Amino acid sequence: MDLLVKLYDVEPDADLDRRLKENGVVIRRALAPELDTVRAWIAPRFSPGWVSEAQVAFTRDPNACLIAVKDGKLLGFACYDAIALGFFGPTGVDEEARGLGIGRALLLRTLLAMRERGYGYAAIGWAGPVDFYARAVGAIPIPGSDASVYSGLLDPLVTESAR
Repeated sequence: MDLLVKLYDVEPDADLDRRLKENGVVIRRALAPELDTVRAWIAPRFSPGWVSEAQVAFTRDPNACLIAVKDGKLLGFACYDAIALGFFGPTGVDEEARGLGIGRALLLRTLLAMRERGYGYAAIGWAGPVDFYARAVGAIPIPGSDASVYSGLLDPLVTESAR
């Protein structure tokens, strides 16, 4: 199921930003030379498709992939305009860094970046933690979006066995 977010209602969270900064976590736009590092970080932790989507986000102008970094170590990422224009995701945080607010911070900063690009709304495609998105940014389900834009994706296992 896809969710809809009214970007004009999304506000920064100064307390969260301050807490992350105090803990040495920086949320920033990824840089082009970091593409291979980000792809290599995503691959063992998340879906292979997310590696492809992150690569597409890097091709946007400006780069549509934000990252969370601490002491030169990648802790999480969030993309937009990857599967389709106006879509948030994919996004993920390293298991060891979960519970610190990094996911929420990446979500907020990415949605705010989308608003700055001129979007009024964002879709969160094939949303996993629906309750999290509803609480964090007031996201609501989009009726009839169960298959999302991801409907009909090639199955890597089927494609591989056909070789």
